[in-house]
Amino acid sequence: MQFVDVSHNGFLVAMSCVVALVAGFTGLSMTRNLAAKPVFEKKVSVALASIALGGGIWAMHFVAMLGLQMPILFYYDAAITLVSALAAILIVGSALILLHFTERTPLTIAAAGGIVGLGVLVMHYIGMAGLELCRAVYTPLGVILATCAAIVLCILAFGVAYGQRSNRHIIFGTLGFSAAVCAVHFFAMAGTSFVAVPSASEFGPLMSNETLALGVICFSFTIFGAFLWVGVTYLPAPDENETAVLAQENIEPVSWLQIPCERDGGKVFVSASDVLFVRADGHYTQVYTGTDRLFCAWPVTEAAKRLLPEGFLQTHRSYLVNPAHVIRFERMKDKGRCLFAGDHLPPAPVSRSNLKATQAALAAQAGASRAD
Repeated sequence: MQFVDVSHNGFLVAMSCVVALVAGFTGLSMTRNLAAKPVFEKKVSVALASIALGGGIWAMHFVAMLGLQMPILFYYDAAITLVSALAAILIVGSALILLHFTERTPLTIAAAGGIVGLGVLVMHYIGMAGLELCRAVYTPLGVILATCAAIVLCILAFGVAYGQRSNRHIIFGTLGFSAAVCAVHFFAMAGTSFVAVPSASEFGPLMSNETLALGVICFSFTIFGAFLWVGVTYLPAPDENETAVLAQENIEPVSWLQIPCERDGGKVFVSASDVLFVRADGHYTQVYTGTDRLFCAWPVTEAAKRLLPEGFLQTHRSYLVNPAHVIRFERMKDKGRCLFAGDHLPPAPVSRSNLKATQAALAAQAGASRAD
């Protein structure tokens, strides 16, 4: 068996690693804060994340393969190349479904990481099967190293990214995911040799490196565009002073935030704009609307982190108030309270330390309402 000489384009190999990094960050970021979203939005986010992660695995592989240089002419089978992309997306999608639509435990996180690692392996070897006019010959050591790298590194990556859903953990999980994808490819390729074959198979139409490059470039542009889109969400939210300025200028920030609550044993989502105030209740909170009092699993610190950028006021260490629903403010010496429409609604206390800021924000809200 006569093996052909192989070399690699260093620039394209480096770019393949960048693609893996960008795809990992994009896909893992798309699944942030899904508990606060309705089921339909959660399904859409999981589907988009599956395309970003699975498609990123595929794009990384074929960007690196574009850098493969051999002294013979070779092509790719278009049908097998497409199947490799679909396989990666579907396998990654099954892992994300396990993470976001079942109870998330260390076991399910590890299982999801293992499934993603399997997806990386399946994509690589299906993609290699698409080579025409040459055949890949694998060594057992290369297959074993690629398999271990895929399973172990993906379990570690998802353990970090889903063990705690903070921005820092998602970034570290991104590094682990991209390391897994790149390690699988390079370990597998290090244990792969190529031999020329006289004819191509008849499974699907042939595709040249130039045609493959166009497809990979188009998909990579999409991934990079999505990367910029989700990257914006990591920027700091406007502070309370900026919110007050918006109110004074009669510009109302639009809120799409949905608060996950429980009613009669079932989960419901309440728009932040419909909430009058939120009250701490031990390690949880009570959410008051015009007609209901609902239980929410968020602690008051988490509620403050999400609701203060939406224009809510922290009137007390245990209370967050939506100024748009306050009908009257009453001051009592060095404290105060906010009142709402409806006799069944209790007032929200205003502590001494929050008195001036609350009065200023409510005055700005009242001025904007009169201007309307």
